[in-house]
Amino acid sequence: MFPRPAAYLAVFLSFLPMALPVQAGPAEDLLEALKIDEIIEIMREEGRGYSTDMAQDLLPAGQTAGWQRSVDRLYAPDAMAEVVRARFLESFGDTDAAPLLDYFTSPEGQKVVTLEIEARREMISESVEAAAREAWRERSVAGEPRLDQLDRFVAANDLLETNVVGALNASFQFYLGLVDGGGLEMTEPEIVEEVWMQEEATRVDTGEWLYSYLLLAYQPLSDQALDDYIDISQTPEGKAMNQALFAGFNHMYEEISYGLGLAAAHEMLGQEL
Repeated sequence: MFPRPAAYLAVFLSFLPMALPVQAGPAEDLLEALKIDEIIEIMREEGRGYSTDMAQDLLPAGQTAGWQRSVDRLYAPDAMAEVVRARFLESFGDTDAAPLLDYFTSPEGQKVVTLEIEARREMISESVEAAAREAWRERSVAGEPRLDQLDRFVAANDLLETNVVGALNASFQFYLGLVDGGGLEMTEPEIVEEVWMQEEATRVDTGEWLYSYLLLAYQPLSDQALDDYIDISQTPEGKAMNQALFAGFNHMYEEISYGLGLAAAHEMLGQEL
């Protein structure tokens, strides 16, 4: 399970860490089994869509040609993947990847990965997301047994709290980029206060998105298959993998958000000149 997409994301490559040579090994094999490059490509598509919305909502002249050139230049899948891989490998460390590889390279594990990716791609569509949210609301009222499984899955991977923290940190970095770029005047304590005011709304929205996504993604899975996935998630190796994935993706989102704040500030100042 990968982090929820953060809104309004774009990135200047100059603010990303330099590409690091990747050492082949079990942890890298695990990333390949998780189809990390496909996830990165979906996140790129999500980000490009958010950048369009942001230009319309925030920038004085909307989506200018300069802004679009920046977005086209900045959303580089290879650079995004390098950030995720570097942080994942650092966090995962010397954790034994063998039991995870056994699961995620199996037909059942590959089915789970494919379903997660397909659902994430489908959720890019506003109409699909709206329908998924409505389906979640209706089924939560009915109290179906599958929802108990999703509760256990979310708890096993600490998905809600980790996603909320990641979203708030990304928001903080966005404000910081705006300030550092000269587009906004705020002190760091003021930024923290502003971001913290978003916590409740972020938690509610993130929870609804998360369960809607999980319900959509795992609908084809049998109860036993989902229980197997929960079991592997609850192992020490599964928890280490989940933490490493969030370390990688949340760091990427933070870098992206800060770069986006700088880019937005540049656009604002350019319009004022």
